[in-house]
Amino acid sequence: MGPEPKVRESAEDYLEAMLMLKQERGYVRAVDVANHLGVTKPSVSYATKRLKEEGHLYVDEYGMIQLTDSGLAIAKRIYERHTVLAGLFESLGVSPEVALEDACKVEHDLSEETFAAIKKHAKEKGAI
Repeated sequence: MGPEPKVRESAEDYLEAMLMLKQERGYVRAVDVANHLGVTKPSVSYATKRLKEEGHLYVDEYGMIQLTDSGLAIAKRIYERHTVLAGLFESLGVSPEVALEDACKVEHDLSEETFAAIKKHAKEKGAI
């Protein structure tokens, strides 16, 4: 497998939110992304335009946001980091709210090597 595609942290957040909304609702609208992330609809429009230009998503004929293979790969990578880290933090006794908050802060910056070690350790300890 080649190196992970490099994208901005905010782009990763948008893609992750889109994946979560798709799993939760079966569709993704810009207004739902805005509400999920606590940003304005114009911010979502700008981000969507950039992500579309980069080939990570498209908007279908019904106005729904669809992730491309590259967008989905990035979203899944960040979502996995989010869930593994939050689970590990909770297993250490951190409250669920703080665990989720802290997972968001570090999910983007860990190297693949460090994340793989954390994931292995969390699985061994039954944290995930």
